[in-house]
Amino acid sequence: MDRVKIAVDGKSYEKEANFPVENLLEEIKNIEMPCGGHGKCGKCKVYVKGKVNPLTENEKRLLSEDEIKNGIRLLCSLYAEGDIEITLSDSFGKAEIITDGFMPEFIIDTDFQGYGAAIDIGTTTICARLYGEKGRLISESSCLNSQKSFGADVISRIEAGTKGNGTLLSKALRENIDFLLSDMAGNAKITVSDINSLVITGNTAMLHFLTDTDVEPLAKAPFEAKRLFGEVLLAKDIGINSVNSDARVYLPPCVSAFVGADTVCALLASDIMEKEGVNLLADIGTNGEIALCRDGKITVCSTAAGPAFEGAYLKSGMMGRSGAIDRVWLENGKIAFHVIGDVKPLGICGSGIIDAVQTLLFTEDIEKSGYMEEDVTLSEGVFVTKDDVRAIQLAKSAVVSGIYTLLKEEGLSFSEVDSLVIAGGFGSKINLSSAEGIGLLPKGAKKKSKAIGNGALAGAAMLLLNKELRDKCYKIIKSAKTIELSDNAFFIDKYVENMMF
Repeated sequence: MDRVKIAVDGKSYEKEANFPVENLLEEIKNIEMPCGGHGKCGKCKVYVKGKVNPLTENEKRLLSEDEIKNGIRLLCSLYAEGDIEITLSDSFGKAEIITDGFMPEFIIDTDFQGYGAAIDIGTTTICARLYGEKGRLISESSCLNSQKSFGADVISRIEAGTKGNGTLLSKALRENIDFLLSDMAGNAKITVSDINSLVITGNTAMLHFLTDTDVEPLAKAPFEAKRLFGEVLLAKDIGINSVNSDARVYLPPCVSAFVGADTVCALLASDIMEKEGVNLLADIGTNGEIALCRDGKITVCSTAAGPAFEGAYLKSGMMGRSGAIDRVWLENGKIAFHVIGDVKPLGICGSGIIDAVQTLLFTEDIEKSGYMEEDVTLSEGVFVTKDDVRAIQLAKSAVVSGIYTLLKEEGLSFSEVDSLVIAGGFGSKINLSSAEGIGLLPKGAKKKSKAIGNGALAGAAMLLLNKELRDKCYKIIKSAKTIELSDNAFFIDKYVENMMF
């Protein structure tokens, strides 16, 4: 069979003719593919020179005439018929990833010698902190989750895992973690093998991938996890090679298949279990985990908000990085906006789209039903489309309906809630007035809300710095009642009702 050369950003691969370039995803780390390579999102744009297959119908639909003229193709639709050169788009700057998180007062009592690290494996990003023996924060690092090439959401990745890609998904996480540990060690001018204690949190699926545990039970009813963790392993057991092979790794416990250790850690950091009254925690992101605490009793649920809040599937959507519109408002009757990095706008991120929808509701470009007569241009090449609005409707309704369902389960109204703690990087960036205005949060939420940043990472750090706090995790697990929303009649009714703005 004829062989062809595929050069990606200068690095060459020799493959058989008509090779599907998507199969190089294990080597190509910097490409975003929110739809998992199904040709639906149009985000995996690359510059191509050489002999490739003709444009597909998906590409004709998703690429502009100018993009096609300039040699841009979708990597997921690309086949090398001869030698080709691919250049990945470098127009987007480094993502702004939130590693800061509120931690309540607690006793620091480390049981490790040398250094320890706390890591939060998020669906979109992975964040880490490095600590010394006395609990001093030494370094922080973060990166995008390399699993993004298998899809932007957990469901896409679970599906990929059931189709034989589980080992690749595991490898992606392990390489990310090794990179973060080495990066922090380098910044701190220590040897990475000096790190001998780790706490790694994440949702249930991410911990399954990390430990190369079969995810098939998460893919079908009754949606039961193979493991709920709460385990101490060795680094060598899960393929983390940068640190000492006998370094201890604690994986905090998960509540259920879709309420993971990240929610448990965020609850620990939020301290709402120690408060009197009715208190809510909402970790808003690709997955929306919500917890209601009342008199020591915890009720939890997970709702699939989808990746729209991360900019995925939006026509001009992108992550929060240089070039992204992150705030939108009216100024003297005209739409104004702020761009991360104060550069030319390249797209719009999650916080920006929420502001934009709220602003366009005010100008009546969007009706309360979500109807738009025509797409709105914010800046050259940056739009808010009818499909964008629909995606936000679906996402915001999922979150707020989850909140109302937990309240209904406990016989409460939102007026009886004393506080709403918002966790997650996205939650830290949103304008609460806009979030309340579009119905992502209940009416009256702004005055009760407090953002705590990356609560999952903060909670993981607490577990690293005081081993005794692990007992609190098991207390959470023991008292937590999970509400399944997929067949909950009240949630389904609310979901339809809350589609309205």
